[in-house]
Amino acid sequence: MIVLLTGATGFIGSAVVEALRQRGDEVYRLIRPPQLVRSNEIVWNPAENFLDKSKLRRCDAIIHLAGENLYGRWTENKKRRVYQSRIKGSQLLVDYIAEMDRRPRVLISASGVGYYGDRGETSLTEESPMGEGFLAEVSRDWEAACREAEKHTVRTVQMRFGMVLSTRGGALPKMLPPFSLHLGGPLGSGRQYMPWVALADAVGAILFALDNGRLKGPVNVVSPTQVTNAEFSRTLARTMGRKCFLRVPAFVLKAVFGQLARELLLSSTCVVPRKLMDAGYAFKYAGLAPCLEAALAEEE
Repeated sequence: MIVLLTGATGFIGSAVVEALRQRGDEVYRLIRPPQLVRSNEIVWNPAENFLDKSKLRRCDAIIHLAGENLYGRWTENKKRRVYQSRIKGSQLLVDYIAEMDRRPRVLISASGVGYYGDRGETSLTEESPMGEGFLAEVSRDWEAACREAEKHTVRTVQMRFGMVLSTRGGALPKMLPPFSLHLGGPLGSGRQYMPWVALADAVGAILFALDNGRLKGPVNVVSPTQVTNAEFSRTLARTMGRKCFLRVPAFVLKAVFGQLARELLLSSTCVVPRKLMDAGYAFKYAGLAPCLEAALAEEE
C-alpha cells in the first residue's frame, strides 16, 4: 500500500511511519520547507496553499495528522494558528484528491475529544452531540473539511484522539518531573474525566481504520477504561513509586494557562470508543496501570 502522511515528524506520526514500514507499506511524508527533501518526501505549505504534486501521482491512502501543537497559552494568535493549521491543511489535501486521476481509497484525519466539550459524567460516544468551546469548534470544522473528500468517493475517518500516553512526546513527559519529586497530584477537583490512550493503541487504531473498509466517520480513539484526573494521578504516582497528595488549585491553572486550562486541563469528557469496540479492535492497553508501566519502561 502507498500511504501519504502528514505530521510524520510528530511523536504519533513517527510511530505510524515505523509501523507502516514494518508491515511493508510504502510511505511518503509531506514536509514543510526549507528541509532537505529526500526521495520519499514531498514539500507542502498549507499556509501558502502549496503542495508539490510532481513526485506522487497516486496513493492508496492519506493519513493526515499535522496541526499546530495545542500546548501553550492560548493567545488570539496561537488560536488562529491552531485553527488554520488544521483547516487549511485539510482543504489542501482535499483539493489534491480532487485532481488525482487515481484517488486514494481512504483519508484518515486526526481530530480530538475536545469536540465534546466539558460534559461532566455523561458517557459520550461518536453519536453524542458537539459540545461548546474553542476545541469543539476547531474539531467540528477540521472534520467537516476532511469529509469533503467523500464527494470524490473517498472513505473518510476522523480519529478523535484522547490524551496519547508515551514518553516519546505529548503530555506524559511534562507530568513526570513533578511526580518524580513527589509534587504531582490532581488538577483542580480531580473529578474531571480525562480520556487517554496508549501510543501503541493510537497507532493500532489508525492501522485498523486503514484496513477496515467498514469503519468511517468519527471514531473515538480512547481506552475503554475511563478514569478521572484524580485516579490518573494516583495511578501514575503508584507506578513511579511516589506519593500523590498535592493538588493544583483550579484558579492557579486558570491564571497560568487561561482558556487552555478551562478546556483542556479542567474539562470533563467521559468518552467511550464505541465504534472501535463494535468493529472488533483489540486494545493492547485497556488498563491505565499496564499502559503507564510500559511507557515508563521505555525510558529505562
